[in-house]
Parts: sequence; C-alpha cells; structure tokens
Amino acid sequence: MAPGRLALTENVSSGCVLPLWGLPFEAGDGVLISDAEHPGVVAACRELARRLGLRVGYFCVSDLSSGQAALARLAAALQPRTRLVVLSHLLWNSGVVMPIRAVAAVLAAHPLQPWLMVDGAQSMGSLPLAEAAAAADIYAFTGHKWLCGPEGLGTVVLSERLLEQASPTLIGWRSLAPQEASDTFHRDARRFEVATSCVPLQAGLRQSMGWLAQVGDHQLRLESLQRNSARLWHALQDQQGITTRLPHPPEAGLVGFRLNGLGCQEVVERLGSQGIWIRSLDQPPWLRACCHLFTVPEEVDRLVGALAALATKR
Repeated sequence: MAPGRLALTENVSSGCVLPLWGLPFEAGDGVLISDAEHPGVVAACRELARRLGLRVGYFCVSDLSSGQAALARLAAALQPRTRLVVLSHLLWNSGVVMPIRAVAAVLAAHPLQPWLMVDGAQSMGSLPLAEAAAAADIYAFTGHKWLCGPEGLGTVVLSERLLEQASPTLIGWRSLAPQEASDTFHRDARRFEVATSCVPLQAGLRQSMGWLAQVGDHQLRLESLQRNSARLWHALQDQQGITTRLPHPPEAGLVGFRLNGLGCQEVVERLGSQGIWIRSLDQPPWLRACCHLFTVPEEVDRLVGALAALATKR
C-alpha cells in the first residue's frame, strides 16, 4: 500500500467522515447504506445528506449468513444517481464477511461508478484486508480492537481517485504542505490529517502490531481466530435454549447468539457478575462474543457453562 494513500486518524468515525464530507456531491445524488452499519457512520451520512440534499437508501445484509448474497441485493438497490455505497468489511452485528473486492467490481460497472466507503473496525487485525483496502475509496479502521492497540488512534486508506476529487474538510497544520510548495494542502492522504496527535499512542500501536506479527501472518492469525470461534459455535449447538446467529461457524472471531426467553442485556449483566464479558446488540437483538488470538479453550468452556446454567434457570 502506497504511504501516500494512508492518513492517521483518531477512530473509524473520523476516518470515514473527514474524506467523505470532502467529496463533490450534488443535490439529488444517492447514498446507499447497508442495514448493518454502525450508528455513528449512519448518522454522519444522514447529516451529510440533509445538508446537501442527497437521497439516502438502504439495502439489507443483516439477515445474511454469506457475503456473496449481498452482491445481488446491492445490484438491485443501486439507482441511476447512486454516488456512494457504505458497507462494512466484517459486519459488527453478525460476523459475516462482505466481499469488498466483488462489491467494488459491481460499482465499477455502474454508469456513475459510485464511491465505496468501508468500515473496517472489526476487520483490521482479524482478516487479511489488502485486497479490500485496495478496492475501496475510503477504508477506515481503528487500532484498539483486533489490533490490541490503544484507543484514540486509527488509519484511513484512500483511493487515488478520491484523492483527486475530494477537498480537505477539517483543516489543521498537518493538512498543509510546506510553505514553499505551490499547493496549500498536501496532495496525498495527509490533507485529511488535522493537527497534533498523541505520540505515545503511536508507540503503543506499533508495539501491538509487532506482537501480532510475531504470532504469524494475516492468514495464520485468521485461522487461529476461526478455531476459537468455531469451538464456541459448536459448543453452543449442543445447548438447549441457545440459538446461534449463523448456521455455520463464523468466518472470523465474532460469534452471535441468544438465549431463548432471556433479554440480551440481562444475560450480559449476569455474565458480568461472574467476570465474563460479552456484549448485547440492539438491532437486531443478539449477544456477541469475541474470540481473539489470546482466547484459550478454558475461557470458551467457561462461557458455555455459564450460558448453559442461565438457559436452564430461565
């Protein structure tokens, strides 16, 4: 990946919003968003649409168990004036991997060749993403999730065509080229950097990425995540009163499920009282467990045992 395509940000939200708001939209253009996107990204797109008079549409992927099925739904939802498509690489609420390279190919065949903005919050550190990041126009991720780094530092990868078309938005000294240059702003992705960042965060992220590299390459790490999540998924199949989100083991480390007859937040609180931490999702209402490289079989078994006990007592 060319360094000029990368800009340092604070998180996925800023990585998406800063270049997105610099694109040359026109009133009446369409923004197409999957129904599995994070509320922060959706809100930013809706506010942009309100200000510029854009049309917002949605296409459904939240019920899918395979990413390939998303291609037909995307193609059917595209409109003549669609200018932007918003889709996550790894869906945060189901754990399904979206075929970003194939999505980009669908958009390339559209008369307007819509920009593709990808939320990589759950994919960076858990999936090989070189192809996806190369195919997207905006690919934003953070360092504090699957990369095991500090909060408050992320990166956005921008396409060459976006860098040609997008203007700076929130501007600071790091957006600016040297004074002797003919252009005010950097010509590369640095035009979307703003001002002073916390240097110790960069050292922390570099350290965590170095540790991950010692564990193995992207594919080896993914296989380790898959083994851990598959162990949990298979164990849940044997429990009465527990329904898994997917009919097959997850493609990465996210495992969705629910306990029939118990509210998700209630389950989270009961497990938390035992020192077991998962999270609840509101739309749709599922529980989500994250199986990482450092997850050990004993932790998976402990979670399954606690869930089985709750299912029995419900």
